[in-house]
Amino acid sequence: MSDTRDIPGVIAPPPLIALAALLLGLLLDWFFPLFVLATLLGSWTRGFVGGLLVAGSAALGIAGRQRFIEAGTNVNPWKPSTQLATAGVYRYVRNPMYAGLMVMVGGFGIAFASDWTLVLLVPMALVLRNGVVLREERYLEAKFGEDYRRYKAGVRRWGIW
Repeated sequence: MSDTRDIPGVIAPPPLIALAALLLGLLLDWFFPLFVLATLLGSWTRGFVGGLLVAGSAALGIAGRQRFIEAGTNVNPWKPSTQLATAGVYRYVRNPMYAGLMVMVGGFGIAFASDWTLVLLVPMALVLRNGVVLREERYLEAKFGEDYRRYKAGVRRWGIW
């Protein structure tokens, strides 16, 4: 593959997709509040649970990013992959940074009592899956062949399914 085509062709930077879901959720809450989370959970509980989710997801994302750096490959999905990262957190989940983004958005949604942010996790997950992950998987399979297919067969995409 030439350098100009040696990229997965993701539709947008994944952190931007997560930020869009969070901001759109907060905006929808401003105009069309549902008050489900605020009714079900007190502010201390929401802050505690949301904070735990945000902290845990940040740790997951940082661990994934660190393994990319240690493997000597690019973290940004719009740059070429030079190595497969299969150690550390990648032994258990193929996409820890993206899974971390989804949990982080959910954590913020809970902490801010943003019902719409939690609703938007579904389209966010679909955009990440179809616009980022599947494109990366096709790219990695074409670039690394049997090594990536073997890894993909042994490690779950999101860690849970």
